Amino acid sequence: MFGILFFILFTPGVSEFLCSSSDLEMSYTFCDSAAYSFMFNLTPCSIMNQPVWKASLTWIPTSDISILNIIFKVWYDGAKALYWKEALCSGVDDEYAVCGMLKGETIATTFDIKGARTKFPKGNYNIILQGFSDDFENNMVICLNFTMIVKQDPF
Repeated sequence: MFGILFFILFTPGVSEFLCSSSDLEMSYTFCDSAAYSFMFNLTPCSIMNQPVWKASLTWIPTSDISILNIIFKVWYDGAKALYWKEALCSGVDDEYAVCGMLKGETIATTFDIKGARTKFPKGNYNIILQGFSDDFENNMVICLNFTMIVKQDPF
């Protein structure tokens, strides 16, 4: 049995629609001038009473991923709400599948996002996710700008 895997080369600045439901709408763009072979999916498309979302990611990095530091910034209705920085790959005893991947190799993985930790109030969220393959934030390997519109309060 043969499977077909789609790689989509997205143009920077062009919005890619993720999903829409009665309580949630999500899309993303690339926030830098590079184009990536990248695909992301999230299910279910709902924010209400969802303890876990299933995410799938397919990506061909443009650099080796022995080190991967991510920066996660969230704005809620225009105000800065969260800044989080994490080393996902350090080059030693790394636990994530992306760690150790070489430039041009295909990363295809699924993972859970625990949604029940945070109750998202109704409003507009702008989420920037940056990934760097060095310790000094000089070599950006990916930059995504997610837009999340929560259409109703979870309370």
